[in-house]
Amino acid sequence: MTKLSPETRHKLKGVSTATLASALFKRGLRNQMVQDVCPLSAPKGGSMVGEAYTLRYMPAREDLNPMTVFRDRGHPQRKAVEECPPGAVLVMDSRKNPRAASAGGILATRLMVRGVAGVVTDGGFRDSAEIALLDMPSYHNRPSAPTNLTLHQAIDINVPIGCGDAPVFPGDVVVGDADGVIIVPAEIAGEIADEAVEMTAFEDFVTEQVRGGTSILGLYPPTDEANLAAFEVWRKKMHR
Repeated sequence: MTKLSPETRHKLKGVSTATLASALFKRGLRNQMVQDVCPLSAPKGGSMVGEAYTLRYMPAREDLNPMTVFRDRGHPQRKAVEECPPGAVLVMDSRKNPRAASAGGILATRLMVRGVAGVVTDGGFRDSAEIALLDMPSYHNRPSAPTNLTLHQAIDINVPIGCGDAPVFPGDVVVGDADGVIIVPAEIAGEIADEAVEMTAFEDFVTEQVRGGTSILGLYPPTDEANLAAFEVWRKKMHR
């Protein structure tokens, strides 16, 4: 797993998924936003940030997926919960199908206690109200019917997956905020973080100007050199 530096983690916690989407789009990466997931519990103290640790589900074959499979200590779902590293984000490929639960309150609580940075599924959680109260960001499609436990079959951990149509490779950097979740490829996480910090500073300047009555023409995008000069003055004043 690629190591996410504390500096990059800190930078990413201070930027939005919207800004990251723009930075990734400039590099031709258009499909990094996880589609159709929403926060059960919004991150506190900045965006959710962590390296992806993945779990893949497939449609269950009933004879291979009875309730008794959960007794197996090597069951992929159980292993993922116990092995997802502290500071990482557990990302689950549930085929965008919330009819069966990706996890429930007990497993989510275990992840929180182990220091996992968050959990994301393009399916659903059972015990969603309970999970929403945990001190750990969580994202899903919608609540799952509690009884449909065996429609999914956990098949593999820490392999490349698709989550909400976004490609997720183990070690990619997962960032989540109130808008949703985006996946930053591990090999460019540092440069994307740097660019997003710069973009955020400029957008904060623009917001301040617009609230003060300034037109967006020539300001956003900054086609007027006078606005770029004003931005530099603002940066020095704001220590940005």
